[in-house]
Formats: sequence, structure tokens, C-alpha cells
Amino acid sequence: MDKADFQSFLKVLPPVEFCCVYGSALHPNNLDKSTMVDYILGVSNPEQWHSQITEIADEIGVGVHFNPFVSWNNKMLKYGVVRMHDLIQDIINWERFYLSGRLQKPVCILVDNLDIEKVNSANLRAAISASLLLLPPKFTEEDLYAKICSLSYMGDLRMLFAEDRNKVKKIVQGQFGLFQSRYKPFLKEYEVKELLRLTSSGTHQTHISQDCSLSLARSLVNSLPPNIRSQMGMKLGEKTRLSESGRIIHEVTIGSREEAANCMRKVLQRKVMVSSARQAVSGVVTVGGVKAAKYLANKMCKAWKSLR
Repeated sequence: MDKADFQSFLKVLPPVEFCCVYGSALHPNNLDKSTMVDYILGVSNPEQWHSQITEIADEIGVGVHFNPFVSWNNKMLKYGVVRMHDLIQDIINWERFYLSGRLQKPVCILVDNLDIEKVNSANLRAAISASLLLLPPKFTEEDLYAKICSLSYMGDLRMLFAEDRNKVKKIVQGQFGLFQSRYKPFLKEYEVKELLRLTSSGTHQTHISQDCSLSLARSLVNSLPPNIRSQMGMKLGEKTRLSESGRIIHEVTIGSREEAANCMRKVLQRKVMVSSARQAVSGVVTVGGVKAAKYLANKMCKAWKSLR
């Protein structure tokens, strides 16, 4: 499917402020026409879409309601509706680390009235910082993208029994070019700032080395979203200082790079675990038992196949 095919579904919907397509439908080599096409729809007033369902998604889930197995124009679709304010908050602060995690991976943006793509650049930078904190001194470009991709799956309950164990590897290898176009500009920028050293090889990817000093670890932590830094500060302690403009800045107290990495990992794991559990419960309540069971069965089938 091309962009025009994706956009055709929007013609039968009320206006949206933001829309993107994600998942296996973007795989350049995906020839399976039965693959479900996944949409995220950002709207200013979700009640116009699903009045009762949106309330349940807000109170139980993570602010986004997914409706799978929507049959339209000989295609199978799944769409998620989210309030624009909630989408922006998650992108900037990783409040629930649900849609922000999705937007760290390749997506095809169809509508962007509020320039979410520009806002999302902060999310991509933070994803790089979090991944660098977890990576060794030397790694490949594919290693980096795999680590970025895995951030939003750490602690995800579905990964225990209802997801393909090779999901991250398949996403990165299948969409490697899309990851490159998304993150390569930031890597070049970090190279200019001498934060990373990039070495091209005979293959299609780059070898990367980084400084693993404590000072660089502090810099990476300071690049994380405020919500994550605050939770890390509660565990490791904080110190305050005045910026040149006189603004009070709270900094996480870091004893070692390993300590910072482990603390951040635990914060993200708990955040993803809570979000995935809340969304699972919300999905059963809002979508209904039959659809939820069908969706879960499809996921578990993929999981079992990956274990063979």
C-alpha cells in the first residue's frame, strides 16, 4: 500500500488533527494484503468519536481507544483515537510512554495540522539518549535502532506470552531504511558535537563508539524527559543549581553510569508494565470480549510461531 491508499480511509471519517500509520504495513517487503493496517488518530474532541468508550479509555487505559478488525474497502484496519493534548504530553514527557514509544519507531504521517512531527523530534532525541545510556562503548547502527525499538517493550506484559519474541529484530531489519532516515540526522549532529564517533563500513550500516564517562552519562540523563528525570531523582536523589538565566534546575544525582542506566531501566519498565496492563483491561472493556479474544489469539499465534 502507498500513502494514497492509507489516506483513502480518512475520507470516510470526521476531520482529525493528526493521523499516522504504523506497524507491519510500512514494511517495504510486506506483500501480505491481509495484514491489518494500524492508524493513530489525534482529535481535539474524542467524544464526537466514541463518547462512552473514550471515558473508559481515559479512566482505565492510557488515553487512547483502539478499535481492531474494522473492515473497510476490502482491507482490515485498526485505529486508535486519542485526545491531542494527551498525545502531546506523552510525546514530550513520556507520561505513559505508550504513544511516545510508538512514535519513536517509523510511522507514515498522513495529517499533521499541529506540526506534531516537529514536536516529536524531542521524543526521538530522548530515545537516543536513553538508548546510549544502555549501550556499550562500541555498537552498530542496527544495535542502536534495536535498543530504541525495545525501550517501549521493556516491562510490556504482552511480551511474556502474546508477542513474537523476535519482534524487535524483525521491526528493525524490516524497516532499517526508515529508521535511518528518522535518526541519521541526529547521529550526524551528535558526531559534530563529538558525542559520538561514526565509522562507515562495507555494509549498509555504520559502526558507532561513544564516551562512557560519568560526565557524558549525566548529560544523557539531563536529556531525558522531565517526567523520567523526576522519577529517577526520587530514587537516586536530586541536587539543584541556578542556570545562567537564574532558573532553578533540578539534576539527578548520579554515582556511576551503571547506576543511572539501571535506574532508568527500572523506571521505564514499570511505566510500560502499568501502561500495557491498563490498556489491556481497557481494550477488553471497550472493544468487547469477542474482539479482544480474537486480537489476543492473533498475537499469541505469532508468539508461539516465534518460539519454534
